Amino acid sequence: MAQQALPVREARLGRPRGTAGADRTVNGVALLLPSGGATGVRRPSPLSALAARPLAVRLARAGRPEGLAAHVLRYRCRGWNGASAHPGRDAAWALDEIVRRYGDVPVCLVGTGMGGRAALHAAGHPAVHSVLALAPWFPDPAPEAAPDPVKQLIGRQVLLVHGTNDERTDPDLSYRYAERAKKINRDVCRFEVHSDGHSLHQHRPEVHALAADFLLGSLFTRDYARPVRDALAAPPPLGLRMPLASGFGASLRH
Repeated sequence: MAQQALPVREARLGRPRGTAGADRTVNGVALLLPSGGATGVRRPSPLSALAARPLAVRLARAGRPEGLAAHVLRYRCRGWNGASAHPGRDAAWALDEIVRRYGDVPVCLVGTGMGGRAALHAAGHPAVHSVLALAPWFPDPAPEAAPDPVKQLIGRQVLLVHGTNDERTDPDLSYRYAERAKKINRDVCRFEVHSDGHSLHQHRPEVHALAADFLLGSLFTRDYARPVRDALAAPPPLGLRMPLASGFGASLRH
């Protein structure tokens, strides 16, 4: 598929949340990549960035002692657009911008839906230490199409999370992606949120707690909670179908 041209406009980093003030040192960054659609070159709806804000605030609060700043990326357009992969390119630009602003700090890419796919695509950037993909979107594979690459994940900590009742993005496709990634990178795991849908709304506190635990463990010196350690250590399929327990986050350290 030919690459699709965009109107002249720029991607933008949303204002920093967390420790990005003049009097605080930034030691790590969470770059949140909102969801979107398969196609479309119009500007994204403001609602997509707005939907990412609660998790950005949650992560910034959890990482404040370590010096974490969180940014929500504003894409140039609302669609992936085939081979153009516009959100993936915007994520690469944002990573360069983070390095320009903050220097050599570790980054965790946190993407939802289409943003999850963009996060996985952009993981090869030198600043990226970890990737968290929530309900990541992958298109239905055509027989002649090459699968999404996984080599860029080597050396990164990677966590995928998917609701088993997701009717917008196929959980089986994210499992298959994680399975391919695990073959070349042992530091890949995947959690399943049973009975939850695409928004992971029913178990949002647990999902946000899991996201914070993974981010702090992958960017800083905190230990992972035991379920995350177990998921990373377990071979497929166990480590790629780890159930997210109700109440995760109430008592993380055991």
